Amino acid sequence: MHSNSLLLLTSSLSVPHGFTTRQGGVSDSYYSSLNLGLSTGDNAEVVEKNRDVVLKHFGVSRSQVSILEQVHGNTVVVAEAAWHKHKADAQITNDPDLLLVIGMADCLPILLYDSVQKVVGAAHAGWRGTSLKIAANVVEKMQSEFSSSPSNIHIAMGPAICSENYQVGSEVFENFMKSEFPKTVFEPDGERYQLDLVAANKFVLGQAGVLPENTEALNLCTFADQEKFYSHRRDGQKRGSHWAVIKLKNS
Repeated sequence: MHSNSLLLLTSSLSVPHGFTTRQGGVSDSYYSSLNLGLSTGDNAEVVEKNRDVVLKHFGVSRSQVSILEQVHGNTVVVAEAAWHKHKADAQITNDPDLLLVIGMADCLPILLYDSVQKVVGAAHAGWRGTSLKIAANVVEKMQSEFSSSPSNIHIAMGPAICSENYQVGSEVFENFMKSEFPKTVFEPDGERYQLDLVAANKFVLGQAGVLPENTEALNLCTFADQEKFYSHRRDGQKRGSHWAVIKLKNS
């Protein structure tokens, strides 16, 4: 599945950003072709070449990147130019030269932009982070650190596993009910449930004061589209990882 051209998905956010697909890299086999993750066994040298493709597209060097050690929690940090320094799943910055990176392969990537205070954020929201309301934590951190108003924050949600392909057990359902999510973020599926990560995070963002009209979801399913996306639920460890990236201005 080698492709010479980088296919980057974007939203209407008016800052440099994007969600990577499988296309545009040099990885082979299960990882073909733009695998950006090192945790599933791909050749490290090849992964670094793939990463360089993305960084070149955004005109940044490795010293301008903030990438986290993601732990499926709800911690939000103020970004630094560093690789895997912070154990966290979301980050924010008002540094115009810093590229924020989130990695995923089914979990929902959420990019945020405050057009007034000039702040960007990026969050990784799987079921754990979503149930812990990580999206609200990002909004609150933007408020406390940079005086953002939730009504000025614009949201882009990237590709993720869609509800019809995301069956979870009753323990996950109970977890969400304890956190006072509406039952509408689930569809019953026999003895299991189908979880809608997009709907759940829209609910969380709405609670945090983000306006519905400022929230955009690409509504693309990583599980369903094998040609375009990696999926942990579909392929297990025999897969690559995507990046969601955002920065305040063009280099």
